[in-house]
Amino acid sequence: MARDLYRWLAFLGLSACLLLFIAENTLAHSRSAGGGHAGLDIPKISHGEMAVISDYRSRIIDLASRAVDTNEPFRRVLNYAEIQYSYCLWGRMPGSVTDEESPFNECAHAYLAAAKAVLLSMREMPREAAAAGEIVSAVDADMVRRSLALITCRFSGEAFNTADVVKPRWSKVPLHAASMASLTGFAALFAFVVVALGRFLRPKAQSSE
Repeated sequence: MARDLYRWLAFLGLSACLLLFIAENTLAHSRSAGGGHAGLDIPKISHGEMAVISDYRSRIIDLASRAVDTNEPFRRVLNYAEIQYSYCLWGRMPGSVTDEESPFNECAHAYLAAAKAVLLSMREMPREAAAAGEIVSAVDADMVRRSLALITCRFSGEAFNTADVVKPRWSKVPLHAASMASLTGFAALFAFVVVALGRFLRPKAQSSE
């Protein structure tokens, strides 16, 4: 009986949180409110470039994090790339990079456009130029090998700005099967953990003497 109660409480709590989260983001559109364009502009990235830059994102960010010859604009774009990556659930949602219909595709464009801008900036840094150049060459080679140069989508012409955080389109999640399945799986795992903790923390009945 107690087990069923914990399950229902976990389910109701998760459902309420999900509905509030979707409602909040639906009202706010996809861009953060009040962002304006007081920040730094970040050039657009094509759909084809995204697929390749995504494979090299970790290398780019690692190199940028160790960079010595930096300036404020570089650090701001790098910071934006990392913040935007977290808003996009760390790239964990299926199809966020490759599927134009994914509710996470636009925010993936944003963090990968920032990663590309960071990479290109490092080519002008004396200590990072060689390593950055190697990554650029590898990206170019992959683009040609995979014939991705001309592949575009509706977000390919969109430039970004460090003052604007691009949020996932939460209202579209129920209409995107892969995203919905992934979030449902996460919710089920969370509910299981809540139930397990409830059982573990529940006081054991004292045995009668």
